[in-house]
Amino acid sequence: MSGKPEGWRLERAAYPYVHAAETRFQDLDPLGHVNNVAMAALFENGRVRFNHALGLGRRQKGIRWLIAKVEINYIAEAHFPDDVEIASGIGTIGNRSWTILAAAFQNGQCVATCDTVIVFTDTTGAIALPLEMRALLETNLVRLPA
Repeated sequence: MSGKPEGWRLERAAYPYVHAAETRFQDLDPLGHVNNVAMAALFENGRVRFNHALGLGRRQKGIRWLIAKVEINYIAEAHFPDDVEIASGIGTIGNRSWTILAAAFQNGQCVATCDTVIVFTDTTGAIALPLEMRALLETNLVRLPA
């Protein structure tokens, strides 16, 4: 997950889910572009909306998922007032974790990518993904080039 993103990551069509988010004037840095903290918040909002669209917002008592890693690659500057589209999909699925791959697009151009590793847990620590959850994640994989 480290280094420059592969070319397909910069293509909107690779992701099964998209959420449009407004940029805000207060998110600008002194150079006039959306700052890194604001971009992280845009990715967080997109990730939460993606999870809710999948039905992952509803959990059983004692079961939760925790973010283990977030990596953001800044590709180009994003600017106010244009919206940013956060496109998301599932990258990899392990026994106890999965990765959400996301990209931020502004005016059709990819401005950043974000990889988030999420671990499925209960009160004792990491646990195996249930088969139905694995199946749900598999139906929302990113679309790799042929």
